Amino acid sequence: MHSSSPVSTYKLLGFLAGPVLFLVLSTLLNIEGLEPKAPQVLGLAAWMVIWWIIEAVPLPVTALLPLVVFPVLDVFSMEEATVPYANPVIFLFMGGFIIALAMEKQNLHKRIALNIIRLTGTSANGIILGFMLSTAFLSMWISNTATAVMMLPIAVSVIDLLRDKQHEQSEGYRRFALGLMLSIAYAANIGGTTTIIGTPPNVVFVGYIKQFYDRDIEFGRWLFVGIPVCFTLLFTTYMLITRVLFPHNLKKLSGSDTLIRDKLQELGTMRLAEKLVAGVFLCTAICWIFKSQFNDLMGHAYLNDTAIAMAGGILMFVIPVHLRTQEYVLDWESTKRLPWGILLLFGGGICLARGMDSTGVVALVGKSLAGGGQMSLWLVVLLLTAFSLFITEIMSNVALTVVFVPIVLGIADNLGVNPLYLAIPVTLAASCAFMMPVSTPPNAVVFSSGYIKIADMVKAGFFLNLISIVVLVVVALTIVRWVYG
Repeated sequence: MHSSSPVSTYKLLGFLAGPVLFLVLSTLLNIEGLEPKAPQVLGLAAWMVIWWIIEAVPLPVTALLPLVVFPVLDVFSMEEATVPYANPVIFLFMGGFIIALAMEKQNLHKRIALNIIRLTGTSANGIILGFMLSTAFLSMWISNTATAVMMLPIAVSVIDLLRDKQHEQSEGYRRFALGLMLSIAYAANIGGTTTIIGTPPNVVFVGYIKQFYDRDIEFGRWLFVGIPVCFTLLFTTYMLITRVLFPHNLKKLSGSDTLIRDKLQELGTMRLAEKLVAGVFLCTAICWIFKSQFNDLMGHAYLNDTAIAMAGGILMFVIPVHLRTQEYVLDWESTKRLPWGILLLFGGGICLARGMDSTGVVALVGKSLAGGGQMSLWLVVLLLTAFSLFITEIMSNVALTVVFVPIVLGIADNLGVNPLYLAIPVTLAASCAFMMPVSTPPNAVVFSSGYIKIADMVKAGFFLNLISIVVLVVVALTIVRWVYG
């Protein structure tokens, strides 16, 4: 009883601090060079950030504030305020969510994971590698959280095998269990960065680039950045966990191949519904990757990422499994599990950013943080990336990118550099929170298994954070410049 009171007091203070700060800034703030409505926009930004950080109310509820506040204060008309909540990027993500729901409902994701694990062998390190690869691959397409939740019971079964073999008391057993659990959480976070629909911060970033620069970040082109980042971080994480921090010295795990085979047998042969989901998923991915080539063939830009995603999502509802019984691949009942709140969160973030941009706030902040253009580009990238990565340990990565990316774009404009050089590493860094159980849902999921001590996660996460910063800065100054130069 006593332990909950500090939390509720803390939340209550934050709950009150948000609107109070909004009123203070709205009435007292006066900054030269800004539009008259800028103090109200900044006040609302402060209110939203406070509520997002302490989660005084659910995150999506906070994201609805601009919809009410901006029209009342005459920052935007109601029509202008509602437009960001129907941004094409939101529907891109919604289509991705629906495809993911169909994969989960028909157990296709489980079949993919088990087959990848089976291919990587039954040595202890081979099993960790298999779990990492399958987790990362699934996280490119479905929610990082859902992937971690799905992989956890399979991993626990493998760890139980070791316990049955009387390894339980050994330090090797403890380190293997710890390494396997950490590798699932980290691979889920890393895998999501590979595609523009893999993790919410990427979607926020794509929306801002379209809004501020009317520039499309194409699904296929992003892979040239996402895949090198993903594989570099996965390889580094694997080596760090299995060779440096938690080497377990276990060899082949007898019985693990039987366990994986049994789990696959439980799934049985691929049913028609599962094959249909696989077909739609494959077609959607191919259209995303080769969209430009298809459009060139047709002589017109018929295909775009949002249309492809929504077409894939709609197909899940209209392709019949049994026409006579009116059974389809996916039913509307399943959409109860679609994370509608995340879609509102994007809308609120884009609306707030539009308000900050239209009142000159983004440009002014960019000018002041750019420091007169004295710093070299690599140092600016390094500082912004490090800030993003360590702040995301304590703040929702979606909320962070919603607030921070427009500021980064303002800095880029004032330095006269391509905004993608700064915004891409900052966005990717928001998904690289490895130190704390509360940093990302996958971290929390595996921490709940009981195999991880918080000190172990902090130790592994700290080293991975430093490595991630280096990797992201190098990628920003090389691959990003090559792909988007």
